[in-house]
Amino acid sequence: MTSTLLAGLSLIDSTGLAILATTIAMLVLGIAANLWLRGRYAALEQDLRRPRDPETAFSHPVLSHIVRDATDAARRSRETSVQAIIEDRFQSDLRPMLFAERFVRAATGLVIILGLLGTFYGLTLSIGRIVHLVSAETGGGTDAALGVSQGLTQALSGMAVAFSNSLVGILSAVILTILGVVSNVSDRRTAVMIQIETHLDRIRVQPGAGGALEPTLAGFGASVARLDGAVARFESALLAFSSTTRDFHEFNVHLKDNVQRLSLTFADLSDSLKAQLGATVPGRKL
Repeated sequence: MTSTLLAGLSLIDSTGLAILATTIAMLVLGIAANLWLRGRYAALEQDLRRPRDPETAFSHPVLSHIVRDATDAARRSRETSVQAIIEDRFQSDLRPMLFAERFVRAATGLVIILGLLGTFYGLTLSIGRIVHLVSAETGGGTDAALGVSQGLTQALSGMAVAFSNSLVGILSAVILTILGVVSNVSDRRTAVMIQIETHLDRIRVQPGAGGALEPTLAGFGASVARLDGAVARFESALLAFSSTTRDFHEFNVHLKDNVQRLSLTFADLSDSLKAQLGATVPGRKL
């Protein structure tokens, strides 16, 4: 089978070989870019997970820049978008890696297109030679047989170009697709960005981490102290109001007793007046 493939490749012209070599080169570059990106993202993860003090710089400049930008943004404003800072730094500091990632995503479609290009080139070449063979004038019997044989050989070389490029393009697309499923560099980059965001959230709550949280904690402590004072004053007001209410209740009770006593006194006075009037005016009923 190998000898058959090699014999078929020997029929391909220089243009077909160039298309075939370009397809194989795209396959090799796609695999190499995928493995290179995987190694770079793995190095970022290792540098991020390495134990260190908050003041210790990272080995990779992009991580140090992200921490610095996040710290400066936290000092300027309490509401900072860590994800936006990470994406901006990736776009500015990791442009070669992002370009390689775009190439890896486009490599599958690129090898298919190159395979189709070689296929149509080979078919066009083969049909052109067949047409030339049919329209050519032949001489004697021996010359005619020789011309037909050479023409068919040239036509078959075009078919070899077509099918060889199709086979290589489809095989390359299958390899790149399987590699993309096993090692997806986009998912790897997303995982690294999430780990960076988690690391920033962790160092922002540690004491002394860039000094970004100390003013916020001081302001929060002052607010809590003012709230405690307001609650204490409110409790004092409630106690005073309760004491006043209790005194007012006692006043109402005493007032009620005094009114009842006054009512009894007026009743006794009324009876005494009636008795005095009865004694002063004899025979008068009151």
